[in-house]
Amino acid sequence: MQSISKKENILVKVNGEDKLVPQNISILSLLELFKINKDRVVIELNKIILKKSDFEATILSGNEEIEIVTFVGGG
Repeated sequence: MQSISKKENILVKVNGEDKLVPQNISILSLLELFKINKDRVVIELNKIILKKSDFEATILSGNEEIEIVTFVGGG
């Protein structure tokens, strides 16, 4: 089993919890990592709401605060 060094990961806060994620990860890849449907969320990055069209181009560098708000259908 290969160990992952801290150099290969960054620390971000997701919905109030510290998470180690791969460095240079995009918001889109972060959603895929957490198995979250990109079409059913709003992302707030450091208090700024991102457009869905920016998910792929927005790369995390570490110490960001991310809020992921998911929409749930009901009836």
